[in-house]
Amino acid sequence: MEPFVPFRRALMAKRSSQLVCQHLENISRKMLEENLDIIRDFVRGRTGVYALYRRGKLYYAGLASSLLGRLKRHLRDHHAGTWDRFSVYLTIGPAYMKEIESLLLRTASPPGNKVQGKFIRSENLLLRVKAEYRLRQKEAETELFGARKRGRRREPPEVPEEERSEGRVPPLAEYAGQVKHLRARYKGKALRARVLRDGRIRLGGIIHNSPSRAAAAACGRRARDGWTFWTYERAPGDWVLLDELRR
Repeated sequence: MEPFVPFRRALMAKRSSQLVCQHLENISRKMLEENLDIIRDFVRGRTGVYALYRRGKLYYAGLASSLLGRLKRHLRDHHAGTWDRFSVYLTIGPAYMKEIESLLLRTASPPGNKVQGKFIRSENLLLRVKAEYRLRQKEAETELFGARKRGRRREPPEVPEEERSEGRVPPLAEYAGQVKHLRARYKGKALRARVLRDGRIRLGGIIHNSPSRAAAAACGRRARDGWTFWTYERAPGDWVLLDELRR
């Protein structure tokens, strides 16, 4: 049996909650050429990300389901004369490997890589940031010069009597920049609400001070735990209970 197989299996079982389980950094190319059998014992059949360096600077980065084969190939292919040291990062399975490679390519821009990394489901926040910036610029201008009169002024949303107490800070105030929309289902009906900048919640034209108040109003009850009723979008397409914010 291969001498390092039992160790690798034990290590993988022990560290199943992480991605990178072992790494080997800044190794001379001569080590790979002249002592291939040593490197083979550690990386043969292993999955991970590797990096090639030239004179101390990152030249090329990639991923491979067989790191040994990929490194041996780079000793002979068109990259052969362009790197002098290498690093490998061994992962537990192929999960997230493509995104790790994309991160390397997008942040380091190695000259040997011609294709920029891509994220499959990641949302580009640039448009949202620009929209938020324009909105704040408009608000600042309004504060300095006053709002322009454009027809009839809209009446502010109604606030329930029991929530008009002065000095009460909405529970979502500290998460207002992180949570903007809420969703829930009640008796087969989809419910949606919006979190305002001050942490209050707009539901059907009425402003509520807390998730529980909004949940109770949505269900037509006197009380309802809003933290386990509403969900928010933690990441694009990833809707989780609002209670996750407090963990």
